[in-house]
Amino acid sequence: MSEFRIDQIKSQDATRGPDIAGITTFTGTSGIVIPSGDTTYRGGRGRGVWAGGYDQPALQDTIDYITISTTGNATDFGNLTDARLLPGALSSSVRGVVGGGTDPSASNIIDYITISSTGNAFDFGDLTEKRRAMASFSNDVRGIWAGGDNPSRLSTIDYVTISSKGDAATFGELGEATNTLHGTSSSTRGLLMGGETASAAPHNVISYVTISTTGSNKDFGDLTQARRGSGSCSSSTRGLTGGGNTGSVTDTIDYITMASLGDAVDFGNLTQARWLTAATSNSIRGVWGGGYNPSPAAEYDILDYVTIASTGNATDFGNLQTSKRSPGACSDSHGGLG
Repeated sequence: MSEFRIDQIKSQDATRGPDIAGITTFTGTSGIVIPSGDTTYRGGRGRGVWAGGYDQPALQDTIDYITISTTGNATDFGNLTDARLLPGALSSSVRGVVGGGTDPSASNIIDYITISSTGNAFDFGDLTEKRRAMASFSNDVRGIWAGGDNPSRLSTIDYVTISSKGDAATFGELGEATNTLHGTSSSTRGLLMGGETASAAPHNVISYVTISTTGSNKDFGDLTQARRGSGSCSSSTRGLTGGGNTGSVTDTIDYITMASLGDAVDFGNLTQARWLTAATSNSIRGVWGGGYNPSPAAEYDILDYVTIASTGNATDFGNLQTSKRSPGACSDSHGGLG
């Protein structure tokens, strides 16, 4: 047996740790933690975060978090810089970014958090204009907000580089001004689903943008139901959207294959019909949190989840810290991160 003493180890090209084979014994004063469990969840990632929202009669600044691979109730993370509902949340594998919302008028504030830690949010910059009820999505580099209202419906698409701080820049324009739409992404495409347009009726259109470019959205297909105020999430291959308002509140979950074009397919149902919910995911699970049902009027603290690669009805996960509608949600391991 040989002995070596080190402060750090890295490979020759400095991109990773070394490969160590054979029977090896380590000693040290700081201790060594050996990874355990499913390798899918190793690496310090797998948190889902819900930020802001509304729990009658008050706007919320609270941030909740869960470990997506487990089940159980959400835990307190910290607070946004400003209490608001209907923000758009997105994330890289490191940062969560929350933009816009109502506080109580439309806001252009962008906050950020470090998802692996806990604590209060910090100022990131500002959107190009004040608005709420947007779609939001990201890959590991760019975050995008699309549509919304203030109070008229908007067609604005903004983007930021998540690893930096600063004001958003113009990405392009939606083909039609839309609010209460919902978004999710692969590492290359951002999907925009449903919402409400000038007709003031729920919309069934799915469109997309290529995240690394700039420009307008293009047609993808249609949802199984015209709806607004849903919650959307993804793996690297599938996008899901669940809940929403079709004229009445629905529990329907749809899915699409993001690399292709075409109409959505029925996936199953949430545990509770609701709208103004928010969803996020890792590569295996999608989780919906919060929401609202106007008859009888009630905000929900429900968390429920599905296995994205299958189809079927959602299962109870646990509860948020408080009942709320219209939060923003993101994670450090969603489908846009590959």
